[in-house]
Amino acid sequence: MRQVTPSAAVILAPNPGPMTLDGTNTWVLRSPGHERSLVVDPGPLIESHLQAVAATEPALIVLTHRHPDHSEGARRLHELSGADVVSLDPAFTIGGNAITTDGETVAAAGIVLTLIRTPGHSSDSISLHLGSDNAVLTGDTILGRGTTVVAHPDGVLADYLDSLRTLKEYGDATVLPGHGPELPSAGVVAQEYLEHREQRLAQVRHAVACGATTARQVVEQVYADVDPVLWPAAEVSVRAQLDYLAHR
Repeated sequence: MRQVTPSAAVILAPNPGPMTLDGTNTWVLRSPGHERSLVVDPGPLIESHLQAVAATEPALIVLTHRHPDHSEGARRLHELSGADVVSLDPAFTIGGNAITTDGETVAAAGIVLTLIRTPGHSSDSISLHLGSDNAVLTGDTILGRGTTVVAHPDGVLADYLDSLRTLKEYGDATVLPGHGPELPSAGVVAQEYLEHREQRLAQVRHAVACGATTARQVVEQVYADVDPVLWPAAEVSVRAQLDYLAHR
């Protein structure tokens, strides 16, 4: 476990890959002097990882979104710790209530997190503001390295762009992402993401103007310099981009 801010430490899940980078970041939050923890994103169903997280004595488990690399271990961690699981999606909530409203708070272990609705990567994606440390836990909305996939059709690019604009307002808050290293400024990285998306949209428009008629053909032109192992994920994002352009 690595301490990142005064109240936030990270346990890296052993699930590295092209989409998960070094693995899923499971965030363990507690105020100084508290023995129990608030856990954000227990990660995949890997027993050794969940045992390590359970050793922090979770009092509450929060999910940033439903994707398995973040949520799959939630039920098992609940069994190990007895902690409730809260999520925007009621299907993933165990023992507590779903969190649904911007500005709503959850609290445990001396920690208070404020909900920020940030759909786009997925329809149920949320971010969480840790006011005591001026930090934002962003799940997959902002990553510590590279950019994220807009998981069309559940993810919607227009929503994602709005979510980035929302996170931009958090200025110099530290980004605690779902994958990759922490970043020093939510405002700066959100602006960089917005600029990157505008560049990609321009490239997609150009590819279509040059005759590309399918998402795969767009990927072959726009993502020619990207490792082909990532092309299936890029194709998902391209579908989201084509849908966005079609509605404009």
